[in-house]
Amino acid sequence: MSTANANSGAKAPSGLKKVVAASMAGTVVEWYEFFLYGTAATLIFPQLFFPEQDELTGIISSFATYAVGFVARPIGGIVFGHFGDKFGRKRLLQFSLLLVGSATFLMGCLPGFDQIGHWAAAMLVTLRFIQGFAVGGEWGGAVLLVAEHSPNNRRGFWASWPQAGVPGGNLLATIVLLVLSTTLSEDDFLGWGWRVAFWLSALIVIIGYYIRTKISDAPIFLEAQKLVEKNKAVSYGVVEVFKRYPRGVFTAMGLRFAENVMYYMVVTFSITYLKTQVNEDTSRILLLMLVAHAIHFCIVPWFGHLTDVFGRRPVYAVGAVLTATWGFMAFPMMDTGNDLVILLAIVIGLVFHGLMYAGQPAIMAEMFPTRMRYSGVSLGYQVTAIVAGSLAPIIATKLLEATGSSVPIAVYLLIAAAITLVAVYFARETKGASLQDVDEADRKMLADELAVSEAELRAASKNTEE
Repeated sequence: MSTANANSGAKAPSGLKKVVAASMAGTVVEWYEFFLYGTAATLIFPQLFFPEQDELTGIISSFATYAVGFVARPIGGIVFGHFGDKFGRKRLLQFSLLLVGSATFLMGCLPGFDQIGHWAAAMLVTLRFIQGFAVGGEWGGAVLLVAEHSPNNRRGFWASWPQAGVPGGNLLATIVLLVLSTTLSEDDFLGWGWRVAFWLSALIVIIGYYIRTKISDAPIFLEAQKLVEKNKAVSYGVVEVFKRYPRGVFTAMGLRFAENVMYYMVVTFSITYLKTQVNEDTSRILLLMLVAHAIHFCIVPWFGHLTDVFGRRPVYAVGAVLTATWGFMAFPMMDTGNDLVILLAIVIGLVFHGLMYAGQPAIMAEMFPTRMRYSGVSLGYQVTAIVAGSLAPIIATKLLEATGSSVPIAVYLLIAAAITLVAVYFARETKGASLQDVDEADRKMLADELAVSEAELRAASKNTEE
């Protein structure tokens, strides 16, 4: 790393905290809405949209609509990544916020199965796809906005704050649902109360959008944007990132796998398990999740700091190894029915998850040059969600239904952790890396290729003349 770049990491650049706040504001909003759906998929939607099915089958059907959002996320990541690399992170983040807010508000207006039959589920799936599409474009832009403004030696810490916005959004969704479920009768909550939580998204979106108008793209992006405009041979987007940096894309996917499975096992499937196997009350489950999300929110930035101290790979590896053990201890702890023990099981799971999750923005941002960074990180992050997070609750519920035991679920989580450990092994350590140096190496590679092409053209021309 050059001396100038090293020195630039001595303190946080002016305005960085404002950028962090703007990124987090949008992240909290979008994940409030995304995880509101996840909680509703367990507690509300099976009865509202799939009432003709038994409890577990209804939950599986509801989770299938939940998975649609994950299928849409990589599409959103590709589209937003392409245009985000071309036009900037800020513009695309504002659009994604409006899109996800509109879809969530309309979900709160949907009639149920009793009113319009299967059309209700079809409309839910359509809105869920739009919601997932918008969220797919959100993550890459939000974390890159911070990562590209951050000093080299503190990027892990600062870029982890948008990650904390995810449990922040989940925390907000849980608070809203908890208040509604405890203040309303069960009939009122299922009849109309849950809709209020979805309608509230409109107010939160307005606040988040306003905050995002107050920030701008990082200087390093503006410089890369000028280079692309000046040199038409310099490209960006999904095809280019696969062509130039396939190792980065596939490593990012592998790193993401266990983390994504783990999160949805803890925050989504645990609700199913506690409700169907332990017979916990809905309000009590939400209260336990509320405490767990608050703890998760606090520890993510601290783990981000650890990646700046010890490196990205060691912290990530510890998280993956511990993840492999969680299923074998957590479900027996939940089976006790003791609220304190159940809470401990959930918190332990989120601690293990946080060790992997906190460093993702920094390590993925440091894998790709600025001209294609949005596409690279969005692709690596979002495509994995199709086979990881989207399927995790469905697979776990199916395994529970087929075997009546939590052991196969624990083995499933163990396999996911093993896949991520392989990715950690092949990942390069990027602690303290300079994004300017990454861009310079990319420019040198392009210049070398251009020189080779020109030499080949001259040789071909000479042979033609002879």
